[in-house]
Amino acid sequence: MAGSSDVADPSQDGSAGGYPRRATALSDDSRDHDRDHVHGGSGRRAAFFDLDKTVIARSSTLAFSRSFYKGGLLTRRGVLRSAYAQLSYVMGSADSDQVERMRAYLTRLVAGWDVALVKSLVAETLHELIDPIVYAEAAALIASHRAAGRDVVVVSASGAEVVRPIGDLLGAAHVVATEMVVEQGRYTGEIATYVYGEAKAAAVRRLAEQEGYDLARSYAYSDSVTDLPMLEAVGHPSVVNPDRGLRREAVARGWPVLVFTRPVRLRDRSPAQRSLLAALVVAAVTAVAVWWASSRRVHPVPA
Repeated sequence: MAGSSDVADPSQDGSAGGYPRRATALSDDSRDHDRDHVHGGSGRRAAFFDLDKTVIARSSTLAFSRSFYKGGLLTRRGVLRSAYAQLSYVMGSADSDQVERMRAYLTRLVAGWDVALVKSLVAETLHELIDPIVYAEAAALIASHRAAGRDVVVVSASGAEVVRPIGDLLGAAHVVATEMVVEQGRYTGEIATYVYGEAKAAAVRRLAEQEGYDLARSYAYSDSVTDLPMLEAVGHPSVVNPDRGLRREAVARGWPVLVFTRPVRLRDRSPAQRSLLAALVVAAVTAVAVWWASSRRVHPVPA
């Protein structure tokens, strides 16, 4: 993995909101290379974002449980079980074994579901359910990466039918998500591609090869220790609201730790609010940049 010892220098576009409270991952080694893909340079950069509890405050799949109930896909018992799983997830009490059991439960649950109906229900309730739970701080980072000419990629273990529309909402260039086996328009209950753990890192590497991304100069963000392989795959990893295991790794490796706390409805933020929040982002990042550089004894190269 490539090391990250450069000074943060985020771009502004006036549409970002929120700011990291402890550190930032918008480090940069040359403003001239920020827009490689615009100017035809080699080694394009990307920013890879995990979704649940990194960009949004809840599990993306479980957020739609009531919609699926109203659409006739879930029973009342299924809704209650989803609510319990959501609570465990949000409170951080779900360990990797519980997450794996929840995955197995959900894959059995969706067997026989009509894929077209799932897509329709997600599209109908996307803004109502997801828009209000996007972290303002995550929106700030996404906006800054896009303004700097980097592709934003959402990488999630949740199902593609849920993740793709959320990626579109966030302005992501690509979405990498779990794919279920579909036969005659319905889920079979089997998984074709599970984007989790090492498989998530492998998916990131495949996309990087496809799109010409230089992973050593790219960025990644996640909350879970299960995403350690993805974070190790890039030159600029950061952890967001990390679980205990990932926090330990971040401290040991000197990775930035970001704390996102403020879900804000994207469509409700006024231009004035966005400008103010963008200014706060720049102020916070500048302060962190000074600390980051001094803590690693980084000295500017004379012009």
